[in-house]
Amino acid sequence: MWSSEQEYLDDLRKRRDQHWPQEVPREPYYPFGEVSLPEHVRRWAAEAPDKPLYNFYGGLVTFGEVDRFAALLQSQGIGPGDSVAVFLGSCPQFAIAFLGILKAGAVHVPVNPMFREHELLYELNDSKATLVVADHALVPLVRKVQDKTSLREVYATGLAGMIPEPPGFHVPDGVLKSATSSDAESFLGALEHAGKPQARVEDLDVEDLDAVAALNYTGGTTGMPKGCVHTQRDMIYTAATSCRTNCMLERDDICVNFHPMFWIAGEDLGLIFPMFTGATCILLARWDPLSFLTAADRYRPNRTAFLVDNIVEVMDHPRVGEFDLSCIESSGVSSFVKKLNREYRERWKALTGSIMIELSYGMTETHTCDSFTRGLQDSEFDLDQQPIFVGFPVAGTEFKVCDFETGELVALGTEGEICVRSPSNLKSYWNKPEASAEALRQGWLHTGDIGAIDEMGLLHFYGRRKEMLKVKGMSVFPAEIEALLGRHQAIIGSGVIGRPDEERGQVPVAFVLVDPDNGKKIGAEELRTWCKSAMATYKIPEIRIVDALPMTATGKVKKGELEKLM
Repeated sequence: MWSSEQEYLDDLRKRRDQHWPQEVPREPYYPFGEVSLPEHVRRWAAEAPDKPLYNFYGGLVTFGEVDRFAALLQSQGIGPGDSVAVFLGSCPQFAIAFLGILKAGAVHVPVNPMFREHELLYELNDSKATLVVADHALVPLVRKVQDKTSLREVYATGLAGMIPEPPGFHVPDGVLKSATSSDAESFLGALEHAGKPQARVEDLDVEDLDAVAALNYTGGTTGMPKGCVHTQRDMIYTAATSCRTNCMLERDDICVNFHPMFWIAGEDLGLIFPMFTGATCILLARWDPLSFLTAADRYRPNRTAFLVDNIVEVMDHPRVGEFDLSCIESSGVSSFVKKLNREYRERWKALTGSIMIELSYGMTETHTCDSFTRGLQDSEFDLDQQPIFVGFPVAGTEFKVCDFETGELVALGTEGEICVRSPSNLKSYWNKPEASAEALRQGWLHTGDIGAIDEMGLLHFYGRRKEMLKVKGMSVFPAEIEALLGRHQAIIGSGVIGRPDEERGQVPVAFVLVDPDNGKKIGAEELRTWCKSAMATYKIPEIRIVDALPMTATGKVKKGELEKLM
């Protein structure tokens, strides 16, 4: 064992140095130095203003056109420290809003467009957002809560607003038929009349890379989501390490992104990385295999990032043989319901010529891109590692594995809590000092995840000690569902756990205790119907009404006992 943490970390560095892949850089790469993301876009636009930053079903938004929102924010009196919510699905308007918020020095607050009333109200009030850019279809929900929030202004737009006629590649029906109007002022129309910012970014005091730039909400054990405080320095560090390590993305590349932009993964892959590198992003409003196939065949992207499930859908698609996918040079994947294996890798290589590589370990708190497996595929080395092999930390990031209870370092190969020290770690949980102090200790993020570091210094991820569930790749937190269930007048207690599901990965199951006076006529289906109006679709649990909940002496539900009732 080691006499100190520093000796442990030095030992791990020596082990990694012996096996570090030659093609992977050992230092972050910044094309223009450590400057803001808007400054990256400005410089790329100066070089090639007409180069597409986004291709949205054939509708092009260039590097010179994306910088349009900061002036509108200025006209509304919004500047450094003010929170602006973006309540949209993935579309170029989301990117325009994101960049303008950063340029104005404001705080980007992405809100899940699947949210219902209580979830939306909570995040708007927690972030104190004063302006929101929303989808036309979501404006009625915004209006419903607006007088209970700090919102002063609502702009609206629609997914179909920037899709040309005819589209450049296949558009799913739900996207083409999305709402096109509402009672809110048009976002695109307002942009046309906003003009240029009253001052250039370099003249505004907003280039502080360490100021709060985004509140990326994640769930927790206290009931409702927590806002992870991230800065622009976090964003550009993540890009400076991942773009040449995981995604292999550079100036002349074309990537594809379908990951929702309101997720941290979609923020990285669909917003930060293209803006940082000057690459072009083929943007999908949502995942659709035919959209990807037709886009790849016509526009020839060479960099892709998928869930393994998506690649299987493409390979199994009845029309896959009609399209040329030989343009694809790199294929990063994340294992969720389906896991990367030899069969999938061989089939994908035969189809495209590229090798599927597990992308990274990470979470919202760390900006998600903490490790890499690139260069560890010889003789299928990565696939021989068990269980989920996530590799080496990216340059500048460090891992350690500690005993959950004592915090002491554990021996190599021994399970314990994964801890991460990284420039992109959240700075705090927004307005939650106790949760921040619990998670961030002496520069280390204590993740609550179970893992081990092996003799080569490689990280293996075993699972989440927290109760978080993954439903089709979406994070679902039992404590949040329990908090929402508690709003029903007939429910006096609940405990939520997950059950395995072949198609969805996991399904939340709620064991519910009802008030004998108010709940005599309440049935499971009626409660489930109520849930559909109270929470996002993917969070809706199966309902099991019980006569009693197994409780600890301190009043907590014994989740282990609930598993016996499944």
